[in-house]
Amino acid sequence: MAKLLPVDEFDLIIFGGTGDLAMRKLLPALYHRDRDKQFTGASRIIALGRSKLSRKQYLDTVETALRANLAKGEFDTAFWKKFAARVEYHQVDASSPANWDALVKTLGGHEERIRVAYLATAPSLFGPIAKGLKKNALITPSSRIVLEKPLGRDLQSACEINDQVGKCFRENQIYRIDHYLGKETVQNLLALRFANSLFEPLWRRGAVDHVQITVAEDLGVGGRVEFYDRVGALRDMVQNHLMQLVCLTAMEAPSSLHHDAVRDEKIKVLRALRPIDQAAVRTNTVRGQYTAGAIKSETVPGYAEELGGEVSATETFVALKLEIDNWRWSNVPFYVRTGKRLKDKHSEIVVQFQDVPHSIFPQQKYDVVPNRLTIRLQPDEGVKLSLMAKEPGPGGFNLRSVSLDLSFEETFELRYPDAYERLLMEVLRGNPALFMRRDEVDAAWEFIDSIIEGWEETSQKVETYVAGSWGPTASSMLLDRDGRAWYPDG
Repeated sequence: MAKLLPVDEFDLIIFGGTGDLAMRKLLPALYHRDRDKQFTGASRIIALGRSKLSRKQYLDTVETALRANLAKGEFDTAFWKKFAARVEYHQVDASSPANWDALVKTLGGHEERIRVAYLATAPSLFGPIAKGLKKNALITPSSRIVLEKPLGRDLQSACEINDQVGKCFRENQIYRIDHYLGKETVQNLLALRFANSLFEPLWRRGAVDHVQITVAEDLGVGGRVEFYDRVGALRDMVQNHLMQLVCLTAMEAPSSLHHDAVRDEKIKVLRALRPIDQAAVRTNTVRGQYTAGAIKSETVPGYAEELGGEVSATETFVALKLEIDNWRWSNVPFYVRTGKRLKDKHSEIVVQFQDVPHSIFPQQKYDVVPNRLTIRLQPDEGVKLSLMAKEPGPGGFNLRSVSLDLSFEETFELRYPDAYERLLMEVLRGNPALFMRRDEVDAAWEFIDSIIEGWEETSQKVETYVAGSWGPTASSMLLDRDGRAWYPDG
């Protein structure tokens, strides 16, 4: 494992410190990094919320959350006392720059520290919080601000938020987070492609038949139902997570690992995406919404039932056929899909290579299948390459598809930091490479907006699919028309 380097002394301010994201992700991530001795000196975690809580009441809530969200055996009572000493809580109305006196007093005299404002709030509060930080003179030269997704609901609203925050913070102080960029396997995409001479010559048209990217969830919308009904799968998942995976898979080699060199190549992919306009939206997109079904023998309600019986046109599933108009990927489709209440939870990238140009094995006797590279993002992170091999034994010449497997857990035999742990450390170090630059956000929204407009102009209906399946039938037809099929159900 790479050596864990401590970060300089800091004050990390969590706006929305009583919310689900803080309790389920941020505080457990910070607990792990502190336990691994990456925090130095009197570094502090300052949680802010609207609730009137004493410090003890807040710490009791945090302890309960850690016990619930850490893996079995990871909560250490003795270390908890040390971690709790770093945590403070203040009641602050993030929507108003006034009444920030307690925060101003807490931060006063510590201007030399790294100061990070993490906005685990609704996007509508991003601008007011940035304004509040500036009005109360809390922005120092070493300050950074972290914006959670979704950043707006379209290009116009994203630009408004970016403009508001940009009036208070420089672009190099703004960290737009997409937690998929912190996953080990996503990072290994760069290593796989650019640290190995084996794959890069084949990573293009002429060798690759097509690419599939799947981000599947078996859970429903749960307590996010009101928020989700205003957003839908296209805005919630495709605009950020899937677009970033497409960029990392399709981009050209950057000149270095410098953050702007990497992000320059990603933006080129977004700008090369062929727009899915009104003419193409019916053939290149699928919208779906789950109905009641069963997942792992458990009966689950449909989306409309979770919404309280209301009729909704919000999609909980999206599948797209993407085409990248450049020399590397001309005529190589990228099929992406994401959805809730699917058969199981997994995220993966599948690079399907072409058939051999001439097979010496008669098809009626030998089932020769093309090579396939599968990059598993979650769960069981790893890489798998399928090859054709002869079955051992004297019974004849029989071929079988076999896999070369790299399991990160088995190979490295350790617990490696999750996405939020990595991203929080990168913010504290001042490294923006794993975060989205403004022009990336704008380009992604411009592409997504054209799809939304196409759906509205054509009144494209939302197909239903049974919970526990792999989505609507139209999703399979999206590939079937091209003579292809989804994995793993293909």
